Amino acid sequence: MKRVVITGLGVVAPNGVGLTAFTHAIKKGISGIKHDTELERLQFSCQIAGKPEISTELALHYFSELELRNFNSSGILYGVIAGIDAWKNAGLPIELYEEPDWHSGTIFGTGTSGIDKFRESIYKIDDFQTRKLGSTAVAQTMNSGVSAYLGGKLGLGNQVTTNSSACTTGTESILMAFERIKSGQAKRILAGSTSDSGPYIWGGFDAMKVCTFKHNEAPEKGSRPMSVTASGFVPGSGAGAILLEDLETALSRGATIYAEVLGGNINSGGQRGLGTMTAPNPIAVKKCITNAIKNAGITANEIDAINGHLTATTKDSLEIQNWSEALQRKGLDFPYINSLKSMIGHCLSAAGSIESVASILQLHQGFIFPNTNCEDLHPEITAVIDTSRIPQQLIEKELNCIVKASFGFGDVNGCVIFKKYKT
Repeated sequence: MKRVVITGLGVVAPNGVGLTAFTHAIKKGISGIKHDTELERLQFSCQIAGKPEISTELALHYFSELELRNFNSSGILYGVIAGIDAWKNAGLPIELYEEPDWHSGTIFGTGTSGIDKFRESIYKIDDFQTRKLGSTAVAQTMNSGVSAYLGGKLGLGNQVTTNSSACTTGTESILMAFERIKSGQAKRILAGSTSDSGPYIWGGFDAMKVCTFKHNEAPEKGSRPMSVTASGFVPGSGAGAILLEDLETALSRGATIYAEVLGGNINSGGQRGLGTMTAPNPIAVKKCITNAIKNAGITANEIDAINGHLTATTKDSLEIQNWSEALQRKGLDFPYINSLKSMIGHCLSAAGSIESVASILQLHQGFIFPNTNCEDLHPEITAVIDTSRIPQQLIEKELNCIVKASFGFGDVNGCVIFKKYKT
């Protein structure tokens, strides 16, 4: 079995597009959540959101003018930018050979793709003019559109596919890539996930009343994971990308190694017991964590930090309880824990990958980014773990092992364990 390492990172986040801007933002606790005039116009309860800022000038570095004509899929745009950035960050060239790169592939997930393209096209035509949807409608609206675009731009000849598992999508894509490389079926896989922006993505969550409505006048205060005044999540969007590679190949080309992937676990609570379409089954969550640790070949005591799912809903306290019981650690013995959602909101299908990029950066550069908006920690959380384990200021600290977990709609769970690379 091959050892699997991470050699490239790319990110398109509400608080930073590109690794430099994103790293600066998470270290400084800079929020990317802003007032959204369109959500206000449509009379959403939640009128704030986390949305990456992509200029046409930037987009033209990744797409031709012809490709951008009638292009209206923000998820594919985010995913392609993050994916190509990760590829280049890994020091890999983009070659225009006739022969595909048989050793490289992509597993790049999404939730809903091209919904604005559908809306735009259907609005302009009636049922008897459906052929006027346009020649790019299929590529922009098929779920595998993001992996297809990346496969073509990078000439990938190995597995090129898209996974979809709600909020767990990005974490799942990393573990799928890990298994493929570990078994020797690929030398490198570009893993990641993306999520569209806009009211047609976020409207259903607003209707479910799971989004906050109390901070429309103070957007940066809206996302409050682990806070007693949390009132729901803030919708977000973007993309994260991670280049996974077998160790031998990475060393042979002198690649920078950000971290090693030790293993992980994917499971489902089956919507049984306390599990529902929208609520996690705590038994399954704890089983996912313990099985991930076992799969990675470590002990719970080796975990230095956790990047939690922690969405700023009523389930945050339950998540902390699940972590404590699964790790059998509490109080001061509990690992450091943080939630990126305090700065960028809940990026849905892109959450796991963007948050994994943040986790890997912490491991590689030796820091723990601060939790914002949790100055009033929930008493059910502080009853389990010491407040010092939930840092509200940047901590410069060498880390050896960090765990990233995602718990998604449909009662699906994913947990991946990253370790500082050592020969």
